[in-house]
Amino acid sequence: MATASARTTIVRITSRSLSLPRLANANALCELIAPCLPSKTDKLPAGSGWLHEIKHDGFRVIARKTGAQVRLYSRPGNDLTYRFPLIVETLARLRSRSCIIDGEAVACDDNGVTSFDRVRYRHHDESVFLYAFDLIELNGDDLRRDPLEGRKGTLEITLAKAGIGIRFNEHIEGDGETVFRHACKLGLEGIISKRKDSTYRSGRSSDWLKMKNADAPAVKREAEEDWGRDKWR
Repeated sequence: MATASARTTIVRITSRSLSLPRLANANALCELIAPCLPSKTDKLPAGSGWLHEIKHDGFRVIARKTGAQVRLYSRPGNDLTYRFPLIVETLARLRSRSCIIDGEAVACDDNGVTSFDRVRYRHHDESVFLYAFDLIELNGDDLRRDPLEGRKGTLEITLAKAGIGIRFNEHIEGDGETVFRHACKLGLEGIISKRKDSTYRSGRSSDWLKMKNADAPAVKREAEEDWGRDKWR
């Protein structure tokens, strides 16, 4: 998506945050963690303090691994473990003892674009994979207070040798409006802009901003059906 005219750079952070690891609160992390949610905006940010991610058209999933046990949860806390075997298999094979990953469960159409209907109607459950964009816990360390930039760096390292069921969601730096225009040209749902130094907080956050492409099939579907806005996203 990024071009020379856009002057954006795909960022691959390969070092973990410099902040000291924190021992996770066992009781807090045993409970279901509600996802961090982006706030709507009509003006996207620019500058070095932000990164921008593609907003994929799928089901929001919190993926949890504890030893040999794997569980997948939807945004409202429904158990989706039985739905997505490829994600479960890949998560179970990660070398980490435990982890909690935030991402979007998606399936791609013949053009490589994520298709909500392929997930929704369950004709492609075996091929649904996770675009992972945040790391909440790793090997007992609660990472929610670490900056996003560090969490994503650690996530990329964690997924470096993962199977096809979990893929690191790349991000782009630069002017948010420019990134959004490129996303629209590709027919994508939109983008989410996030502060690099933001912590992970359950619920709606002003540190995560979303803008949707009004011409994208996903946005048109939501407008026509008024379906699932609070159930899955």
